[in-house]
Amino acid sequence: MMRAAVAVGAGAPLALQDLEVPEPGPGEVLVKVTACGVCFTDLNLLRGHYPFARFPVVPGHEITGVVTAVGPGVIFPVVGAAVGGQFLYDSCGHCDYCVRGDQILCPRKVITGIVADGGYAPYVVMKAGFVTPLPDGLDPVAAAPLMCAGLTAFNGLRQGGIRPGSRVAVVGAGGVGALAVRYAVAMGARVAVVGRSRRGEDAAKALGAELFVAAQESDPAKALKEWDGGADLVLNASPSTEAATATLGGLAPDGTLMLCGYGPEPLVLPAQPMILNRLRVGASPSGSPHDLRDTLAFSASHD
Repeated sequence: MMRAAVAVGAGAPLALQDLEVPEPGPGEVLVKVTACGVCFTDLNLLRGHYPFARFPVVPGHEITGVVTAVGPGVIFPVVGAAVGGQFLYDSCGHCDYCVRGDQILCPRKVITGIVADGGYAPYVVMKAGFVTPLPDGLDPVAAAPLMCAGLTAFNGLRQGGIRPGSRVAVVGAGGVGALAVRYAVAMGARVAVVGRSRRGEDAAKALGAELFVAAQESDPAKALKEWDGGADLVLNASPSTEAATATLGGLAPDGTLMLCGYGPEPLVLPAQPMILNRLRVGASPSGSPHDLRDTLAFSASHD
């Protein structure tokens, strides 16, 4: 038996329950959990924001651990391997998105900790093709949040077209945003942070930001536009769609607004400045297994 935290339904608190230690089936591995990060998604699960959620379910999708058993047909990873588990639990394996390595876009994807049991437990069963080996030298406890927050930040920057020398503005320097700042700096970009107040300025600059904009004090679009002509990429890591749209006028021509965070309000943008300046707006979920491999390799090599 094992003691696990279980989400029993929307609007209800987590319940501590005794569950059987699961056994891996074909194509699966049993992972002894070393650490599991706490993601805002876990709170939204309890708030009932995911109509596709399966209750009861063990939350947690920022998992690091060690493979302790493998199911039939599994030749990789091997028992004893240190691995990470991510938001994406499984996909159909045969649609066009899956076969090109974009499993995160699979229409039949399964989400860890929302549809399948996750890491708020001593043991978790995961699909062998959706766990990622941990690079040598990467602390498994510190690395747990990289499985979602890190992956989301790293992949959002890549999807947004970051290049060395890019001017990147990160909206919100919480879990995802702070990692986005560090990744962007390590990628050779110049970084600004947009926050609500001055409270986070010192922390943002310690992470490598050269400019901090307090939205309560000044128009963030105007402040970014004065930053050598505007940001080439704005990455919204805040749980607010309005915070993202407020920065649109701060984009340089050919710039991109990338949403990794959002709120319940709709996305409303003025068309004319977008057309006249060839602006783009995109959104990015966490990522596929190959994206997590890249995230972890980059994280290990750049400390």
